[in-house]
Amino acid sequence: MTVFTEPEADYLRSQRIGRLATVDAQGRPQANPVAFFLNEDGTVDIGGYAMGRTRKWRNTGTNPKVALVVDSLVSEQPWMVCGVEIRGEAERRTGPHDLGAHLSDEVIRIHPRWVYSWGLEDVPGDKTRSVG
Repeated sequence: MTVFTEPEADYLRSQRIGRLATVDAQGRPQANPVAFFLNEDGTVDIGGYAMGRTRKWRNTGTNPKVALVVDSLVSEQPWMVCGVEIRGEAERRTGPHDLGAHLSDEVIRIHPRWVYSWGLEDVPGDKTRSVG
């Protein structure tokens, strides 16, 4: 997987909840907590119990630009946070998948185009990069 650095991939695999931002047909943003699953090829799948009936599903049908933020509070004293922001294109998929039998057939697959991470490693420098 070349999309994410090893610390980013490790962190994403250790988390289960992120916030997905989409934009509706009128240009209004929406952000929702979502379950996500990192794939070996660097794409990210978003699943849900009734994904096909959600606003995020409808939004990605008219505007495929999305952002997913996964972050966590490491410590309050001292204040330390870490996370990964992924911006990319959403692909709507319908059919069988391996995310879990309890989830609906609809899945939003994110193809990352830009990644930013913070607090995951002690290496100074810019962690922002285009990936696609």
